[in-house]
Amino acid sequence: MYRPKSTLEQWRIFQAVVDNDGYAQAGEVLNKSQSSLNHAVAKLQQGLGIALLEVKGRKAYLTPEGEVFLRRSRQLTQGIEELELLADVLASGWESLLRIVVEASLPRQPLYQALSDFSLRARGCRIHLIEAQPAGCQTVISKQAADIVFASQTFAGVTCLPLVTTVYVPVCAPDHPLTALKDVTAYDLETELELVLAEGKDTELGWECAQQRWVINHLHDTLSLLRRGVGFAWLPLEVVTPLLDAQLLVRLPMANQALRKRFTHLILPHPSPPGPAASLLLSLIRQHYTPV
Repeated sequence: MYRPKSTLEQWRIFQAVVDNDGYAQAGEVLNKSQSSLNHAVAKLQQGLGIALLEVKGRKAYLTPEGEVFLRRSRQLTQGIEELELLADVLASGWESLLRIVVEASLPRQPLYQALSDFSLRARGCRIHLIEAQPAGCQTVISKQAADIVFASQTFAGVTCLPLVTTVYVPVCAPDHPLTALKDVTAYDLETELELVLAEGKDTELGWECAQQRWVINHLHDTLSLLRRGVGFAWLPLEVVTPLLDAQLLVRLPMANQALRKRFTHLILPHPSPPGPAASLLLSLIRQHYTPV
């Protein structure tokens, strides 16, 4: 069994002697006698078998080895302080982990902004950010397996708050035959392959007249296929705007200016009130999402 050759208090005394340019000054700061500090550092050096300090006159100077150990010891004491702070934080009810589930087709830039702000005040709270399809969101909510869910549907028995309206537009590759049409009608889309971002049982979320459908589980796969000229898809305008600007995708000119709109809902699966970390994140989310 490993037995430490040093103590945390010895490393703190060693740092204090260095930071205050000597034993006498460090003793005043720590409210300890100079002899006790001398003894602690001497015992630390004896246990390590390495000279950390060299006294010249009334000042203590770091040896080359001492410089290395000073940096590493500061990491050690800082880690201990962070552990003790984390214990205080958790004892106050601050959550150690928040699970967030986002429906795949929903834009999430405002969420990223909220999480960026939260990271500065997280106090050790970890984040698990998970993407899911509508059916997956429903399962997570029914099992109360997340703290916060972003979904396009509402669910009975849980808190559902509308955040923002998401506009969906039809897009395809620049060389797709549909781009040759000046006005695209529902009839034109009937015989074209549609890529539906969903799970197998969610195909009703696609274009109601499309005779051919591929159900794709991930947004990345949908965009990759579209860029290769495979089919068309209805996707959030916010998601495809960078690709439209880069001319990697083209927005189809619908004859009747048809658009699809869905709400982004903020859902709290747990019946109990959110804890302090979740409450902070929720307030940041509401700040960054444009009201419906």
